[in-house]
Amino acid sequence: MSLAQERFVSIEEFYVMREKTDNLLEYVDGVVFMSPSPSTKHQRISSRLHARLFNFLDQKKSGCEVFHAPFNVELQKEGVDGKKIVIPDLSIIYDKNGFMENKYIGVPAIIIEILSPSNQSHDLVFKLNLYMQYGVKEYWIINPMLNAIQLYVLDESMQYQQMDVVREQGIIKSHVLQGFQVQLEELF
Repeated sequence: MSLAQERFVSIEEFYVMREKTDNLLEYVDGVVFMSPSPSTKHQRISSRLHARLFNFLDQKKSGCEVFHAPFNVELQKEGVDGKKIVIPDLSIIYDKNGFMENKYIGVPAIIIEILSPSNQSHDLVFKLNLYMQYGVKEYWIINPMLNAIQLYVLDESMQYQQMDVVREQGIIKSHVLQGFQVQLEELF
């Protein structure tokens, strides 16, 4: 994840920048981040997981939906200032009130990020803290270089607790989306 510019930009300037590029750009309080192009393995993982989540949610008829990148999420929570527009690899959204024509405004219940070699610290540290601050209930970090998944769940004190780390083989189970689980060998 690299900075597209060194100076702070307004949200209006950000939208102009996005119109002039095919790159995926995220915006956090005046700083613009450019996402790297996903690898083939990244896309395979994202597609497999999206399909599983879509089918699971469709069968459950729970009313929540899964969205894959590129889909803008404008994080918004009462008591938290600033403008944050992120593009998670996968977002599971329960509250339909935040849907706009080309983005979601609010806080997804679950966010899944798939690491790239160039964005590891951004997803492992920066986004973990950002999603925790906004109250994303569950955060999955998928590392295709290690064939591993880390799962974090928000506790009562609004802090992430690492609930699971699965590497190479085994099953990872969602704590928020009851009944949803993934066999790593099938994902990687």
